[in-house]
Amino acid sequence: MRVKSHWFRSERPKTPEEVAGALAFISFRVAQNALKSMRKAGFDIDPGPAYFAFLSEVLVYCLQVSWRLAHGQFDASGAAAFMTALANRAGATLAENRADLLGDADAASHKAAFVDRVNASFAEYGEFGYGPEGPDFGFLRYFASCIARLMGGKDERWAWDQVIAIEGPEAAGTIAKAFAGLNETGPGRRKRRAATTGE
Repeated sequence: MRVKSHWFRSERPKTPEEVAGALAFISFRVAQNALKSMRKAGFDIDPGPAYFAFLSEVLVYCLQVSWRLAHGQFDASGAAAFMTALANRAGATLAENRADLLGDADAASHKAAFVDRVNASFAEYGEFGYGPEGPDFGFLRYFASCIARLMGGKDERWAWDQVIAIEGPEAAGTIAKAFAGLNETGPGRRKRRAATTGE
């Protein structure tokens, strides 16, 4: 999937929080694209709570990929600021969309639950590797297990293959490309075709 991942004005390095704000929006689009792809492949993901449970788990995966990338870009305090802003912004976007589509009045509690899920995921994903080619097999397999649990029934078995072979690598690749684009600086960036996500 194509995303806009360059700033209109890129001469000034962006703060971790600024990068996080743009990447949260991109991550939500990646999650929506994964849901669309799974449905197109024949998986049943019903509108309602199941829809948002799926989006939440893909967002958690995107944020874990982002966390690995942040360590190569920011110092320790910058990476922590980036991740805090990213989790909060992604959680707010998820909760706001849930409120709009399901009429949920308690967006704050849904955001808090998402941030708790992100915090728990550090221990879950922490034992797996992430290299120049992206997440290792264990990383992808764990993500697949999270999605498969949500599917249930006839779809659970087949979700593993779909997520490991297609959804996981594609999502990680899009996040990595967007992260690199958002952290680029220098003149001439505004002339590129994929031009803006901020400012």
